[in-house]
Amino acid sequence: MLRLVDITYRIAGRVILDRASAHVPAGHRIGLVGRNGAGKTTLLRLVMGEIAPDSGDLGIRRTARIGMIAQEAPGGDTTPLQAVLAADRERSALLAEVHGDGDPERLGDLHDRLRDIGAHTAPSRAATILAGLGFDDAGQARPLSSFSGGWRMRVALAAALFAEPDLLLLDEPTNHLDLEAAIWLESFLRRYPRTMVVVSHDRHFLNAVIDRVLHLEGGKLTLYEGDFDTFERTREERLANQAAARAKQEARRKHMQAFVDRFRYKASKARQAQSRLKAIARMPPIPEAQGDSSVTFQFPRPDDLAPPLIAIDGAAVGYEDGKPVLARMNLRIDPDDRIALLGANGNGKSTFAKMLAGRLQPMAGEVRSARRMRVGFFAQHQIDDLVPAETPFQHVLRLLPRLRPEGIRNRLGRFGFGGDAADVPVSGLSGGEKARLTLCLVALAEPHLLILDEPTNHLDMAAREALIEGLNDFPGAVIIVSHDRHLIELVADQLWLVSGGGVRPFDGDLDDYRAEVLGSRGERSGAAKAPRKGERRRGAVARAEVAPLRRALKDAEAAVERLTAEKRELERRLADPTTYGKEGGPIAALARRQASLTRDLATAEVTWLAAQDELERAQVEE
Repeated sequence: MLRLVDITYRIAGRVILDRASAHVPAGHRIGLVGRNGAGKTTLLRLVMGEIAPDSGDLGIRRTARIGMIAQEAPGGDTTPLQAVLAADRERSALLAEVHGDGDPERLGDLHDRLRDIGAHTAPSRAATILAGLGFDDAGQARPLSSFSGGWRMRVALAAALFAEPDLLLLDEPTNHLDLEAAIWLESFLRRYPRTMVVVSHDRHFLNAVIDRVLHLEGGKLTLYEGDFDTFERTREERLANQAAARAKQEARRKHMQAFVDRFRYKASKARQAQSRLKAIARMPPIPEAQGDSSVTFQFPRPDDLAPPLIAIDGAAVGYEDGKPVLARMNLRIDPDDRIALLGANGNGKSTFAKMLAGRLQPMAGEVRSARRMRVGFFAQHQIDDLVPAETPFQHVLRLLPRLRPEGIRNRLGRFGFGGDAADVPVSGLSGGEKARLTLCLVALAEPHLLILDEPTNHLDMAAREALIEGLNDFPGAVIIVSHDRHLIELVADQLWLVSGGGVRPFDGDLDDYRAEVLGSRGERSGAAKAPRKGERRRGAVARAEVAPLRRALKDAEAAVERLTAEKRELERRLADPTTYGKEGGPIAALARRQASLTRDLATAEVTWLAAQDELERAQVEE
């Protein structure tokens, strides 16, 4: 279907693709992965023919139709259904000819062709795709100008899917979707009958829809068999082997170079020295293994507050029109709760989050917050509020003007802005870096409750994993709205459903919810029958039991770290000669403390391992 041979492409002198080669077989679903800035979107544009390579050959089957999501969101008075139907250009052209003043003798051929391409079922197929992406019947008939940019991009996605090209190119297709639409899209793409190349940083989505991975790194392309998890394991093994081979080669090179340096001017050894020089020159270079860039998210630890953080009794909330969006809510949030909000866009998730953050007051009932409780709220629009001409350092200084420069840099360093990165203007930052800066600013108040609305949209795979680790280390409460199922599964231990004008705990897990979503949107789940109600309730209880196990593991880890640090400091003192120069010095006391620390550390490590095993066992049983 697609063959790339020695493709080279440069942007402003920077090499993006460096004699890259790959073969994409027909009928396969390929995940194109790589770091942010590696050139994935550039490669898709090359395949589309929007730009041309500097050198090399790019071959596509001559008759193949290529499709990609339009970069500009459709608009105007056209309805979503009309926009999607127009994506099938052949059908539109044939219908125009049938209803026009064309040659009557061609009518038979035209109707035959329309029947062959399923033209009469096209409105039904288009409506099904739009429904899967969240458009109800009324929404499909509204003008596109009445929708937000995100919803109009869903129409662009629907148009690309409806056209069913021979080669479908998708660049971050879930970015404008909620979890429910992402679940439907995952199910749809698993059945896509033609060739597909998808760029995504959503690990679960990739695992669900692809059968091969095309990895772009250092300007080169490597094709791996299997899903993303298989690729990651295979690549880690390759990197380990590459690092071992490089180390072995360097050791051999140094050994031969030492011989040359010692004997090259000695007549009896000169020939052997020259021979080794030639051997060194012939050694093929083994590139240094490139691991994922290190990104960190270290949320500060807030002071302790007694539970509950928030108690909601019979509350209703809405906007100025006086009609509540959500009503009859009776809920409670405690300091260590990890909650993911489910529900389609428009059901009130953002409204509920604003109420929790104190940005919307209840219309009825009561919402009580703990005294001194601080809330950190992250939403996508806050990235646009960053000042382009200001640096991360200046953003933090504006919010904390009394903080010393070293304190500002320490806060920024917790979110990956170390060294010169803190002094780069926002206009020079990538989307992922802007998201990290926004999260850093949200964390400055040391919140007890973090509310995160789609925090991963601009983050690459490594940054998403770092965010998961940072949230799991954060001792406060977390509320998440996300279409990233991997994030939800690893961070949240409660699911709350925002639907039907209310908010309630969801009695089940994400597999149960997936089955509900696909069932409501007319799709077969492809999974086993959902558990019975009693089984789902037991599953919910099991997940609730995981929370104290996670806290026990964190306490054990903290104990190991504290004892290790103390033991290291004690050993430093024992190694310091000045410790022994003092008359009547504390040598005996230090030695006794060292022995005690060794025993305590061994006990703490056993406790840590036991806590880890218990948590893993509980998660497996869950």
